[in-house]
Amino acid sequence: MASTESYQLLLTAAAACEDKKAEDIRILKLDPSESGLTDYFLICNGTNDRQNVAITDEIEIRLKRDFGVYPNSVEGRRQGEWVLMDYVDFIVHVFSPEKRAFYGLERLRKSATTISVDDLNEELKASIAAARVKTPKKPLSGERAEEEPVAPKAKAKKAAKKVAAKVAAKKSAAKKVPAKKTAAKKKSTK
Repeated sequence: MASTESYQLLLTAAAACEDKKAEDIRILKLDPSESGLTDYFLICNGTNDRQNVAITDEIEIRLKRDFGVYPNSVEGRRQGEWVLMDYVDFIVHVFSPEKRAFYGLERLRKSATTISVDDLNEELKASIAAARVKTPKKPLSGERAEEEPVAPKAKAKKAAKKVAAKVAAKKSAAKKVPAKKTAAKKKSTK
């Protein structure tokens, strides 16, 4: 299962495609048993090579600006007919209409499930809810959780540390005082 951050990255990339007027945007959720490379494919196409490069530039800019994430590799940007961006958890494929029809990634990945942006939003919400259930709410500083009693040994250790700190503070203060008196005596003898 992909992480919450992966869902957010994928949704941001899909939004960037929409903003640059990409056509036929599809998200394929790949079968884990069939694909060990990635979890999702984001597939779209532009009307020409320039638009394809603009789409990939927008995806890269947004993910870098919003999340500080760079693609592991980018292939085909110079030609612009089929640009592939590898973000590990998902791979973006931006095609020209002719290349998309020719290669037909949707046909090659028959076991993959096509999901919509709304479905992905639901998965993101479920992932966030699951993460909230797993991590218990931490008490504020100075407060104690009711179901979290402190063991007697822990109390004893804390008390011992406090006493040791006080003793160390007194010793260091005691060492400093005689040194000042000695310095004062040396000045008076001169």
